[in-house]
Amino acid sequence: MAKQNGELTAAEKGKGKMVDNPTPEGKKQDEGSKGKDGKKGEEPDEEELSEEDQQLKSELEMLVSRLKEPDSTLYIPALDAIKDFIKTSTSSMTAVPKPLKFLMPHYADLTTTYEGWPSGNEKDSLADVLSVLGMTQGDEEKLETLKYRLLAPSKDLGSWGHEYIRHLALEIGQDYNRRTVDDEDTQELLDLARTLVPHFLSHNAEADAVDLLSELERIQEVPQYLDENTYSRVCLYMVSMVNLLTYPEDQQFLRTAHDIYMQYDKLPRAIVLAIRMNDLELIYQDFDSTKDVALKKQLALLVARQQIWLEAPSDSEEDQELVECLSNEKLPNHFKFLAKELNILEPKMPEDIYKSHLESSRTAGLTNVDSARHNLASAFVNAFTNAGFGDDKMMFLEGEKGSWVWKTKDDGKVSTTASLGLLLKWDIEGGLDQIDKYTYADEDPIKAGALLAIGILNSGVRLDSEPALALLSDEDNIMSKNVGKRVASIMGLGLACAGTNKEELLELLLPIVEDTTLEMHISAMAALSLGLIFVGSGNARVSEAIITTLLDEDRQKQLKDKWTRFMSLGLALLYFGRQEEVEVVLETLKAIDHPMAKPASVLAEVCAWAGTGTVLKLQELLHICNDHIEDNEEKKGDELLQTYAVIGLSLIAMGEDVGQEMVLRQFGHLMHYGEANIRKAVPLAMGLISPSNPQMKVYDTLSRYSHDNDNDVAINAIFAMGMLGAGTNNARLAQLLRQLASYYHRDQNSLFMVRIAQGLLHMGKGTMSINPFHTDRQVLSRVATAGLLAVLVAMIDAKQFILSDSHYLLYFIVTAMHPRFLVTLDEELKPLQVNVRVGQAVDVVGQAGRPKTITGWQTQNTPVLLAYGERAELEDEQYISLASNLEGLVILRKNPAWEAGS
Repeated sequence: MAKQNGELTAAEKGKGKMVDNPTPEGKKQDEGSKGKDGKKGEEPDEEELSEEDQQLKSELEMLVSRLKEPDSTLYIPALDAIKDFIKTSTSSMTAVPKPLKFLMPHYADLTTTYEGWPSGNEKDSLADVLSVLGMTQGDEEKLETLKYRLLAPSKDLGSWGHEYIRHLALEIGQDYNRRTVDDEDTQELLDLARTLVPHFLSHNAEADAVDLLSELERIQEVPQYLDENTYSRVCLYMVSMVNLLTYPEDQQFLRTAHDIYMQYDKLPRAIVLAIRMNDLELIYQDFDSTKDVALKKQLALLVARQQIWLEAPSDSEEDQELVECLSNEKLPNHFKFLAKELNILEPKMPEDIYKSHLESSRTAGLTNVDSARHNLASAFVNAFTNAGFGDDKMMFLEGEKGSWVWKTKDDGKVSTTASLGLLLKWDIEGGLDQIDKYTYADEDPIKAGALLAIGILNSGVRLDSEPALALLSDEDNIMSKNVGKRVASIMGLGLACAGTNKEELLELLLPIVEDTTLEMHISAMAALSLGLIFVGSGNARVSEAIITTLLDEDRQKQLKDKWTRFMSLGLALLYFGRQEEVEVVLETLKAIDHPMAKPASVLAEVCAWAGTGTVLKLQELLHICNDHIEDNEEKKGDELLQTYAVIGLSLIAMGEDVGQEMVLRQFGHLMHYGEANIRKAVPLAMGLISPSNPQMKVYDTLSRYSHDNDNDVAINAIFAMGMLGAGTNNARLAQLLRQLASYYHRDQNSLFMVRIAQGLLHMGKGTMSINPFHTDRQVLSRVATAGLLAVLVAMIDAKQFILSDSHYLLYFIVTAMHPRFLVTLDEELKPLQVNVRVGQAVDVVGQAGRPKTITGWQTQNTPVLLAYGERAELEDEQYISLASNLEGLVILRKNPAWEAGS
């Protein structure tokens, strides 16, 4: 017994290491304190133990002392007993388990004991215990848990508990990084990690499994560990991680998740990831991998939503339906079906939007003046409001002189006639006849407007006959002596063929880009149209042509032209989403000795990283914004450089919520401390970061900026308010814009912009969205973002473009316009009305069990409108959805297991 008492004293000394002031007096004081009603002394230096804890402590210390004795037969029973104590102990979430706590002071002794033992089972067993005790050591650099685990391999790691496994995984990751840097062998770490992954997956810790494999750069191995129960949660976590990863790891994650979905026959989910990677080969592969006709139609609808135009056979009737799905041909029918169900077919007049009677009575009369400028604004408002409905009360009046076209002047007639394309949007067969008569008008601006209308009409939809291509590429139009007609044809081709990668358009448009005798206006529009047509394709012929043109000595004089920015934008769009691949172009642009080269490279870089949320790129752009620029003509390019950097902040951060929050805060600083050129870009960037998503904190800030002393800032803030609320009918924004109409009743430019914003707010009578993200906000539409960028680049100097004679540039926004509906169809593509629950989407990544994916829902009958951040679910299991989520056009299949009333 004496020996045991002696050991206890040693333990007390050991325990003294854990307190701040270990003194013999402290010990006496603590022992003396026990007599006073169980209370401690005034300054106890170690906690008082209950009888049960004291007993456990004594037993553990007795077992530790056994390991120091010369009799090796005691070792295994003693170690087994220690393991048993550790494994059976319970503790709260915040406290260290008691056995580990009592063994901590002996850790150094045990490691010394370990070193002295010969190899064998006893030594391995002690290493096993030391690996667990290693978790309690403060020195993270030594990675003790991993060190002793590698010395004592075990098949039964799970018995030590989940926290131990997580700690071990953490140390494996740290050591792997160190070994990789030092160029050491990592095989034993990989082997150990592979034993942890199945444990994580079988204990609902999919996130830990993915993180570990990601840390070890072995994410492609994850499929071999999955089964029916775990694959969907693993893929959900992997896909949600992509925004936080760098290139090329993000692509690797997407490809691995895609392959897992294919393995478990989840084609719609797989093709969404193929679309996200913009891998045409993979999309074709997925598309051809099923014989299920209805499923194939659903895949076609998903691909068409992204405006990726696949070629499909069209021999049989079934194939014909497939072609219709691939070409969005039936979109106008579904849209009108929605309008009929919502009872909004009746055309609206601009006055229904302005509600002048609600503006202050003092100014109500002044804002309704029948001037050409006011009429032009009304034409835009009318077009945006009634877009896609194919009917209005202004443009389709009987008799030539009745039409609104004749109430505007000169260049105003271009935009007014072009508005027909927006009213008839998507309805190619019915719309071409109505526009056709304007192509024979006497006045060139009306002819030009009609050509642009044809382009707008065809945007987002295509027919096999390709009427837009035939009409716009006609030599009389595209080679016309009239600049207006020529530009309208070129822009129309860009809108109609956006995202098609049509090779035959190269022969048509490249000579226009390369012809140095042409005005920069025409060449730049050709470059921009090519950028739209080949968006994100990295087409070498187009990029070479644009760079050669910028390098050309004859062009150098023209590079100061205001239109040059659209040539740079055309180049940038080619590399949209290509990430690292843009480096070659950036190097080439450095060779151009002109102020326009730097802005062009910033534009190319932000397009390449659009929607990725890459923090390093955001930091680079903020550095550009911090530079002070001297005010002189030579620095004109640097001003644009900063402006593009501000818009680039939004473009890169727009896909990622945390990044959005950060960037919005930075905008506040930029508005306080930035130069005039930065300040006028901030409102536009705020509009781009959440289009068709009116967040109160954003539009309240914009409302303040709309009264800014700098008129450029105010005008851009007004337009951004329109972007923010586009297609939402947001009542608060409508009220703010009505107040602005009164406030600016004497300022023609600002009032014009207020009207445009009002038109955008009521776009499609509240049924459309210009948000480029779709399919549950997973996929960024390249074509939509390209259109928005073109409008914003024009808005940077609104008074030179939109408010001057180039207001038709506003129509680039049509590439982003899309109904925000959910229409359910049967397998024959006929509308099928079912009940769905519509509510706010909930992020369920990494949550245990089967959590609800929506909250605060209402049950509605399809078709329904979905606002930003809303998600729909089928009310019952009578039908099975063939799409990965309920959004846009969704095909439903009867559930064979469904019984009525069940």
